[in-house]
Amino acid sequence: MKALPFQVAGITVAPGDRRTIDLPSPGLYTHTQMRMPIQVVHGKRPGPVVFVSAAVHGDEINGVEIIRRLLRVPALNKLRGTLLAVPIVNVFGFEQRSRYLPDRRDLNRFMPGSEHGSLASRVSNLFFDEIVRRSDVGIDLHTAAIHRDNLPQLRVNLDDPILRPLAEAFGTPVLLHSGYLDGSLRYAASQEHIPVIVYEAGEALRFDEVAIRIGVRGIIQVFRQLGMLPMIRHKAKPAAILRSSTWVRAGQSGILRTLAPMGAAVSAGDVLGVIADPFGENESNVEAPVNGVIIGRANLPLVMEGEALFHIGRTKKADAVGEHLDEVQATIEPPFSEGNHEPPIV
Repeated sequence: MKALPFQVAGITVAPGDRRTIDLPSPGLYTHTQMRMPIQVVHGKRPGPVVFVSAAVHGDEINGVEIIRRLLRVPALNKLRGTLLAVPIVNVFGFEQRSRYLPDRRDLNRFMPGSEHGSLASRVSNLFFDEIVRRSDVGIDLHTAAIHRDNLPQLRVNLDDPILRPLAEAFGTPVLLHSGYLDGSLRYAASQEHIPVIVYEAGEALRFDEVAIRIGVRGIIQVFRQLGMLPMIRHKAKPAAILRSSTWVRAGQSGILRTLAPMGAAVSAGDVLGVIADPFGENESNVEAPVNGVIIGRANLPLVMEGEALFHIGRTKKADAVGEHLDEVQATIEPPFSEGNHEPPIV
C-alpha cells in the first residue's frame, strides 16, 4: 500500500520524497525575515508521523547535530511513515547563543502558544500547529543548561503504556520518571494525546560525541519499535529506572573541587566535592544525601551558596549504571551500525 501525499505549511510532499521547508516566523526589527527550518522525510509506505525537535532552548546544540546525522542515515530510505525533523525550533536564541527568546522568555514554558500572544507564544504556536499536531509521537532533544552537564537520559512518564516501550527501546543508561510542567512541550502535547520523549544529554553550547551517538542510535531504535524501519535483533541492557531525583546544593560560596564523576554510584554520606575559599582556610564537604547515581552536575568551579551542584537519581542499582554506560559507548564506536560513518567530534 502506497502512502498518501503529506502536507505541511501548505506544501505537499509526495511519498518517497524529502523536502526542506522554511516556516515563516516573526521578523526582526531590522527588516530581516526569520524562518524555522524543517525537513520532511515522507516514506513510500504509510506509517506513523514522528517529529524530532532540537534547540527549543537556543543554546542546546547537541540535538542539532543529532538531527543532522539522523538525516544522513541510509536506513531512512526504507522509512514507513513520516519524519518531521526540526533541528532549530528557537531560531532567535540559536542565533544569539542564548537559551531564551529576545523577550527573555523560555519557549518551553509557552506551549502550545497563541497566534495573538507574546513572541514566545507565537513561535510556540507556529511549531505546535505545523509540527506537533500533525504528529503521532515526538522526540524532543535537550542538554543541560550552560556550565552544567547531563548524563544521557530520557525524561518520560514511565506510567504511560505507549511511552515506556519507546523509552526502553531508545537505550539510555537511565530512565527518569518525570512529571509534567505547565507550558512545556511534553505537557501541551500530552493534553492532545501526543506522547513525547525528552532526551537530555551533555552541556549547552558544547558538543558531546557520546551523547550525540547515543541520540542518533536511540531515535533509530524508536523508529524500529514503531514499525517505521525493519526490526533487527538487538538485546538492549535494561536501563536503570529512576523514580525520583534530588539536587545537592552548595552550603557555602567558594571554589568547588569535584571528586565524583558523572554516572558515579554514590551512597548517602559520600563526599562528592569540596568547596573552599581561595586561601583554603574555610572548607566544607559536599555530601550525597541519598543513595543513587549522579545524572547531572555543575561544571563551573565557582559556586555561590545554595547553587545546585550535583543531580542524583535515586536507585538501588547505581553500580549497574556505569556498566551500562560503558556497554553503550562500546556499541556506538565506529563503524556505526546504521552505516552512518561520521568522524567523531573531539
